Amino acid sequence: MSDPLRSRVLRVPTGSSESVTDLTRACEEFVGEAAGGADGLFNVFVPHATAGIAILETGSGSDDDLLAVLRELLPPDARWRHRHGTPGHGRDHVLPALVPPHATIPVIAGRLQLGTWQSVCLVDTNVDNAERQVRLSFLG
Repeated sequence: MSDPLRSRVLRVPTGSSESVTDLTRACEEFVGEAAGGADGLFNVFVPHATAGIAILETGSGSDDDLLAVLRELLPPDARWRHRHGTPGHGRDHVLPALVPPHATIPVIAGRLQLGTWQSVCLVDTNVDNAERQVRLSFLG
């Protein structure tokens, strides 16, 4: 019997500024290959202490709005006890409490069951890391 879990790691360049990176196309491609038309669960996970996964509308300003709200809630200043890296970096370690490092999405007949305007996004406020790993997994 073959292993029902399929998994792949993406390397995602995020640059040196806060970013919201749309991963939806890569997620759909992976699920299309891994599911083979089957039903199951898709999971996306960021194994980093300073990044998260959000499901939101992109391209209409919502991604920029999210970063603006995060700057208000988690200001990049010297108030943080966690003090290595760029000034204000401690806030990046609080981010996963608000934007979790994972999301699970149902798959029906080999397709992600996202809503019309939903996208799977990597949220990264940590300007000290220019590349992230994102694990995509499908369990049929």
